[in-house]
Amino acid sequence: MSQTDNSTIQALSTEVSKLNQELQLRDQLVQQLSQELFRLVKGNTNFMPVPEVSERHQTQVQALREQLQAVEQQVTFYQEQITSRDSEIYQLRQTVQELSDRSRMLEQVVQELPQIYRRKFEERMAPVRDKVATLQRENRQLQAELQSVSYRLALKTRTASHSGIDLPSFPRLASPPGNASPIPNA
Repeated sequence: MSQTDNSTIQALSTEVSKLNQELQLRDQLVQQLSQELFRLVKGNTNFMPVPEVSERHQTQVQALREQLQAVEQQVTFYQEQITSRDSEIYQLRQTVQELSDRSRMLEQVVQELPQIYRRKFEERMAPVRDKVATLQRENRQLQAELQSVSYRLALKTRTASHSGIDLPSFPRLASPPGNASPIPNA
């Protein structure tokens, strides 16, 4: 509720209580006048109200009644306004409560989202990790087999093309004049 609505309601409430005070004051005056008239009439049997005074009082009483009726209409109007505003206030409070609850729920969801995403990511990544581990094992196994096959192939080619040990052959040199033994072939 805005501050202007509060100030309007407060101003209306102040005016209503002021009008109620005026109404009570007028009621007291009317009561006093009627008691005084009753006392005068009852105490003096010879007293006959002058028609002019009586009419004047009647017009005053009539004017007071009209004012009272106008005040009562104003009070009724203000009471309806207050009732209407009270229902608006109640509805706004309910709306605020609902929005606060929804806001709290959304804040909780937002706080839980990272964990939810991590968990979902982990759930999706688990099969991928298993597949990667399986592929890595297969890769190591295949590399070991490849090395074994390469080694065996190298051995097989070496033994097939050379039936013995591959030794280098050096050219024969002529023996020097003082040495009777030739240099053996290595």
